[in-house]
Amino acid sequence: MSVGSAKRLKKQNPFIGRIRQNVDVKGQKFWTLFDTGAINTYIVPEVAKLLATSTMRMPHRSAIGGKKHKSVVSALLDAKIEGHHITTHAIVLDEIGKDDEGKEIQVLFGALAMQQWRIRPLPKEEKLDMSHYPQTFVEF
Repeated sequence: MSVGSAKRLKKQNPFIGRIRQNVDVKGQKFWTLFDTGAINTYIVPEVAKLLATSTMRMPHRSAIGGKKHKSVVSALLDAKIEGHHITTHAIVLDEIGKDDEGKEIQVLFGALAMQQWRIRPLPKEEKLDMSHYPQTFVEF
């Protein structure tokens, strides 16, 4: 697809490819952006207060949505996505930003976690494919 075609497609449907939905953390729903363009997973303090957190020795620096962030707190994100239990490392940021509709993103679920849990984004359908979710991890 050419750049021009992609721009026209985005103008027709500006939200295509962005998968956003709630995830469950200890019975509470949090608005999540599943982003294959982000390596790491990020959460806001509202989510982190429900989880085990730790202070990192060195600050984690990142740039999300054109804004620079620095964090010294990480957490073990223990959540349910479409009824499937996941755990993954997350960096705690004061704020992640807003989605295209102006809704605050509370969890930015990155590519490493999607790969670990075999979550496949289906951008054209704007949903997740959880059919490859691992029942057992086979380690070599």
